[in-house]
Parts: sequence; structure tokens; C-alpha cells
Amino acid sequence: MSETTSTNEENKLPLNGRRAIPPNNSNDEENEVPEMETFAFAPRGFNPGGFLRVEDIYMFKEPHEINKQEHHTDKYYNPKLIVRRGQSFQIQIYFNRPYKPETDQFWLEFLMGRYPQQNKGTYIPIAVGNVLKPGQWGAKIIHRESNSIRLSIMSSATCIIGKFRLYVAVLTPFGILRTRRNSATDTYILFNPWCQLDAVYLDDEKEREEYVLNDVGIVFHGSVEEVKSRSWSYGQFEENILDACLFLMDKAELELSGRGNPIKVCRVASAVINSRDEDGVITGAWRNSYDDGIAPSTWTGSVDILLEYYSSKQPVRYGQCWVFAGVFNTFLRCLGIPARLITNYSSAHDNNANLRLDFFLDDEEKVDTTLTRDSLWNYHCWNEAWMSRPDLPVGYGGWQVVDATPQETSDGMYRCGPAPVKAIKHGHVYCQFDAPFIYAEVNSDIFYTKIEKNGTQVVKSINQTHVGQLIATKEVGGDGMMDITEEYKFREGSEEERLALETAVMYGVKKESIQDTTYQPQTDVEMDFQAQKAVLGNDFKVTVTFRNKSHNSYTATTYLSGNIVFYTGVTRSEFKKHSFSAKLKPSSASSFDIVIKSSEYMRDLVEQASFNFFVTARINETGKILALQKAIVLEIPALRIKTKGELVAGRQASVIVEFTNPLKQTLENVTLRLEGPGLLRTIKKQFGKVPMNSTLTWEVKFTPMRPGLRKLIASLSSDALRHVYGELNVQIQKP
Repeated sequence: MSETTSTNEENKLPLNGRRAIPPNNSNDEENEVPEMETFAFAPRGFNPGGFLRVEDIYMFKEPHEINKQEHHTDKYYNPKLIVRRGQSFQIQIYFNRPYKPETDQFWLEFLMGRYPQQNKGTYIPIAVGNVLKPGQWGAKIIHRESNSIRLSIMSSATCIIGKFRLYVAVLTPFGILRTRRNSATDTYILFNPWCQLDAVYLDDEKEREEYVLNDVGIVFHGSVEEVKSRSWSYGQFEENILDACLFLMDKAELELSGRGNPIKVCRVASAVINSRDEDGVITGAWRNSYDDGIAPSTWTGSVDILLEYYSSKQPVRYGQCWVFAGVFNTFLRCLGIPARLITNYSSAHDNNANLRLDFFLDDEEKVDTTLTRDSLWNYHCWNEAWMSRPDLPVGYGGWQVVDATPQETSDGMYRCGPAPVKAIKHGHVYCQFDAPFIYAEVNSDIFYTKIEKNGTQVVKSINQTHVGQLIATKEVGGDGMMDITEEYKFREGSEEERLALETAVMYGVKKESIQDTTYQPQTDVEMDFQAQKAVLGNDFKVTVTFRNKSHNSYTATTYLSGNIVFYTGVTRSEFKKHSFSAKLKPSSASSFDIVIKSSEYMRDLVEQASFNFFVTARINETGKILALQKAIVLEIPALRIKTKGELVAGRQASVIVEFTNPLKQTLENVTLRLEGPGLLRTIKKQFGKVPMNSTLTWEVKFTPMRPGLRKLIASLSSDALRHVYGELNVQIQKP
């Protein structure tokens, strides 16, 4: 074989037995498009100079111009044209002479990827006609003046999402004349919640403003008894974020032709946002030391994470559930899919989705951490994305659960969803994708089980109401909490809830019913546990209360175990053990106080200052067990933020961040972080040490660029103290 032949063989497209064209899964790659495509019969030396030729194309792409205004894309810090599908936009074409419709013929070409194909939606030729049909590709002339024409272009309501290259092609008798490749005419097309024909159509304007256009959100954390909130900067309009989000689909190798389908886009994104498969965006870590990265609690928003990943192409260290959810929300809103961040309090992590958490008790009736594998998270954050579900029976469109936190594999990858919230509520766990796992997160029962010496398992106590006590999200148009628990589950113990459970069991979610066990509860004695408001660094009191509803006297041998835990429920250390005998008089209540000293917990405290208390009591007269657990989150002091001087767009202003160290120790390796979407990019400052009771002050000068209500968000991280936040709403005036 000659050298020439060998080279030609190498340049041929690879064949895989099914197609001759390689996968077209990169929005960034391009093909070469000829400026002059001559016909076979064109005369030698053909000069196209005498024919109609495009001199320039004006895209109306400035934020104040018609396209970005009407398509709600004026907030993007991006110089290119950004429009939403299924809605018309305008461009102006300048020719070398007046356009003559009787004799001149031209058309538009939108291309994406390296191997554009018309049947894949990556090559879109658009002829100029007289009528625009809703939701279908088309173009018509709406104005003619001298050598120019203005076109109104309609995109398909199902077209691919991403960046298209635009060419104008002119037909001559001897060939096709095209415009030269010009990146200034590149056009981004996004999902369109304002278009009724789009799969992500949302019919409420206030909800569209919140779930698509709001670039700041609230993350609810803490525990169900002590709900806490912090702001998160989504920053979906910031410079290069749109390109970074499109790159994620390239990284996930989602075929370009599938990028118009929000179901596919959400599913691949839930995998690529975590690094467990193919080096996605964020590496998860649940520990107390992050020396080789950034502690999850330090992040104040998604922008730094996405830009670092887009630049380095390496996973960013580190994240936990709210970080995965915050970045996922940015991705979804940036591409035009309505999205919101959800917090599920007392969230079950059950490996086999059997709707049961097993906590094993040892001989002293306390939880055996070596045998117990299931965990109960104080809270867990995921996302909901709004879309129709044509792949499912009618009725499952609307909010869909998607979760990028790597917990369990789905079809071989760490991803979760989209699963319809309505399917979760009604127990329809056959609905794709991953509905059984999500159903278990909000509906598991807790079994307290003792393993006898002969190996038999004896159920001592069951709690059917602890898991999924509160499911919350940010309210529309405000920073308050909206309780959406009833969107996921019927009221505990109601007929509807039992029916949903039976439905889930019927469709394959195995749940061992109480009736199948020999468990008989102690119904005439109730046990409750309450904690005084606990402030970091201070002592506090917890109270165990018994209510004896019978006419009998009882004694209860009671054991309290206080554990320092990660918010995932995983124990770092047991810091408190306390046993006592309680005498329970007939028809009366008895309370017992236990003091928790700061010296007992401060040394081993982990970053979210979370405790989990297990209380077990054996009624000596009956041998029955009462068991409960409760999460407590310490109150952590906040950062104080204030501004100095008038806040006017285009003029320099100052912001001051202050923090007073409340601990009886010096804080070391202190880092402050400040950002504000639309105000300033993230600024970081290292402070060596902050002695006890001393105040740290940091002044930052910035120039706000746009008027309106904005938010400043700050965080502090140190060796001994994390999850310290502050925020301030600021009104930027017009100059």
C-alpha cells in the first residue's frame, strides 16, 4: 500500500457497522463550510461579484435591544445573541445592492457541531416565506430599506439547546455564495418557559421570574426543630457561565440531537455535576478536614465552582448536598428550565429503598453504630425541574425531582431523576426515573431492632412519622420558607397515605409491614425529648419527658447518648453518656433535665455543629422499649454586613464585613469570602488569627453596574468554626 493511500485511509470517518458519521456530541467543535459552493457546470473563472452578496448582519444583540428584551435574556453578561426557542427574533441583513425578491434567492443556515445533519436538527436551512407558523422554523421579511432587509425568524419549540453558527446563503446560477464564518453572529438558543409549545412552559409570570430569572436563592438547612437559612448565588447570567453549562453537556457526551429534550438534559446533568463518573464538576466529601481543597461550607455560590471547572476541566474540591443542588439549579435556570432547590428534613438514606431504616440496639438498649448501616440525614437538598413528561402517562408533568448528590447508582451511574413529584406522592414508583429511591427518602419507617444471642432479630420500637417531616423551598418573590411537604406525601396516618404506601408496595417497593412482626408497642407510656436553644460555646439543657397514661406505676431505665454527627447522620464521636431510672406515677407526666456542657462537645465538634441524641427507655415492668432520636444544631453567630455611602450604578461604594469571635479560643486560618451577583465577583481574604472576643473588620470597595435590588453574601471559614454566613439586601439607585 502506498503512503498516500494509507493517509487517505486514516482520514476517513470511522465505521462502527451502524453509521458512518461519528457521534456529534460537542457543541464547541465545528466543520468547515465553503464560502463558494460552485455547481458542476459553472464556467471556468466564474466571478460571483455581480450577484447579490451579503455585506453585514446586524443581530440586535445588545441588552437594551428588542431580542434580548423580548426573550428575557438581557441579564446575561454575554455579547452574543441569546434567544429562547419557539419565539420569533429579528436580524438585519445588509446586501451590496437592493434585494429583488423576483430574481434574488437566499436562505439562512443554522449549524451546530462538527457533523451537522438536517434530520438530527443540527443543520437547519430556513427559506424566507410570507407566514411564520408558531413553534416551527421559518423566516419572513418585515422591513425593507435601501440595501437592507429586516427578518423575523421563528425557531422550533422543540429545537436543540445550545450555540448555533449562522450563515446566509445566496443562490446564483453557478453556485451558492455563503457568508464567511463570523463568531459575532453565533446565536444561543435556550429553553423557553414563556412559550406554550415548549416542554418547559410555565404559565405563571411570578413563578417564571423566580424559577428562571432570579439569580439568588435560599438554602434551608439545620434541623426540623431549628430550621436555618442561608443565601446562595446562582449567578446563571454571569460571564462565561452559559458556555460552562453547555460544556457540561459536551463533557457528559450527550448527543447534540438529544439536547432539546429537558428529560435527557436533566438526567445527564445529574450525573456530570458530581465527579463519581467521568470526572464531573464537584467532588463530594463528608469529613472535617479539607486541606487539599475548599470546605463545602465556604462556598457562597455556583459561579466560582463552574468557572474553575470550565477552565481546569478537573473536578472542584469539595461539595456536599446543598453545593451539588446549588450548582444544578444554576445549570437548569441558565439553560431556561424552571428549577428550585428543595430541602427534605429527616431524610432517609436507605441503600435498598425498602422504606425502612434499621437501627440496631446493643445489650444496653443503645444504638450499635457498628451494626447500623442506614443513616438519617438532618436534611438533604435536591432540585426540582419543571417540564412535561410525554414519556409517561398523562398527569405526571410539572415538578420533577433531580438530584446530583452521589448516593446510589442508577443505570450504572451516580445520578437520580427526573422523577415526577406527583408519582412520589401517590406511590406510583414505576414512573421513571429512580422514583423508589426518592419515595424512600421521604417515607421510610425507622425500626429499632435488637439482635438476640441466638441471632434472631426482635423489633423493639417503630417510628412511622420521623422521616420526611418537612420538605421546604424558597417562597416565590421573597426569602421566606414555603412548606411543600403535602406535594410529596399525604398526611401521616391518613387513608390516602396508607393507600399510597400500598400502591408503592404493589409496584415493587418492598416494605415490611408492622403486622408481619411480633412487635407490640407500649401504648400507655409516651416519651418526648426537648432541647433548650443551644448557642455554640455555651452550656445548654435537654429534657426527657414521660407521660404515663395508665393507672399503673412504672419504672423506666433510661439511656441518653449524645453524638457529634455530620449532617448526614454519620457519627463523629459520642460525647455524652447518661443513664437514669425514672419513676412514672399513674396518670401523670415526669420530666428529667440533663445539662450538656460546652467542654464536653467543643473539642470534637464538626463543621455544621450538629448533635444527634438517641434516647432509649426500658419499661422494667413490661420489658417494652421506647426509643427516639433528635437532631440539634447549635446557633452559630452570623457575619455582619453593612454598606458605606450612596449605592448608585456606576459609582464606587464600600461594603464592610464584621465578625466577633464568640469562642473561648483563638480562631486560626480564617478566610472571608464575599460576592454579590450583578454587584461584584467573589473576593477572598485570608486572616491569620482572630483571638477570642475580638472583632474582625474587612472593607471592600466595589462599583455596582446595574440598578435594582441585589444581594451581598459573605461566608467565614476557619479551623475551628465554619458555616458562618451573612447577607445584606441592597438597593442600587439609577445614576
